[in-house]
This record gives sequence, C-alpha cells and structure tokens, in this order.
Amino acid sequence: MADAPWLDDDEMDAWLALVGVLLRLGPALDSQAQRDAGMTHFDYQVLAMLSEAPERTLAMSELAHRVNASLSRLSHVVKKLELRGWIVRRPSPTSRRVTECTLTPSGYDVLVDAAPGHVRAVRQLVFDGLTPEQVRQLTAIASTMRSNLDESDLGTLDG
Repeated sequence: MADAPWLDDDEMDAWLALVGVLLRLGPALDSQAQRDAGMTHFDYQVLAMLSEAPERTLAMSELAHRVNASLSRLSHVVKKLELRGWIVRRPSPTSRRVTECTLTPSGYDVLVDAAPGHVRAVRQLVFDGLTPEQVRQLTAIASTMRSNLDESDLGTLDG
C-alpha cells in the first residue's frame, strides 16, 4: 500500500459525518420535491437560479455554474423542463455561440408553488438545531470545500 497521509481520528469522524450527509441529503430533497412538486431537486435548483436572474434568463454556461452541473447534464434537464413548458431555450441575441435559458411564466408559477415545501425541507434537514454561529461556520466550510472542488482536476489529484 502506498504511503498516504492517513486521516487522524477527528478527521475520520468529520469525514464519516460528511459522507453520511452527502449520501442522504440529496435523496431526501429529491423525495420531497418529487412528492410535493413532481420534479427533482435538481429541476427545482435550475428553476430557482433562473428566477433570481435578470429577466429570468441565463446563458447555459452560467446556469451550469450556478447549479454545479456539467453542460451535458444541464442540457438534458433543460430539455425535459422545456417539454413541460417551464423553460425556453434560444440563441443569445448578442452571440450566436451562446444559448440562453429563460424561465417561462408557467415555470415561475410551478416554482412559487414548490418553494414553501422546499424551504421547509431544507430548514428541517439542514438548519434546524444549528446556531447562527454554526450556520456561518457551515458557509465557510462549504465555501472552502467548493473552492477545492473547483480548483481540482480529479484526474490529476495527488496520489
């Protein structure tokens, strides 16, 4: 076995706690979104990010960044949401190489209807029981981890 910087006991406890959250939070949010709104949590995130954008429109690349997805995954989901009439996709008026997505009025209505259940689930699953200081710590920790992920190329990790 190669020499590795093994996790100490505190790091192992933190790692196992994080893995538990990662493995359970996504499916729990998917279940709530499916049950309450007939969509996945990822669908909800796409609609939510568009709702917050100027004119409810974003370039596909920017939308992919905001929802933490590859362009190919996003394209598949956008196509599904287009078929439901919740999003329209069209070439950008300023660059033919850019495709923009716009949240439709019916997509916005679906999002507004879904939002209370989503917020209740997020509050129950993530924030209930945390102090304001822990919420600030969670933001700092998640931001650092996100930055590490953004900067890494999984094919070139030290190893």
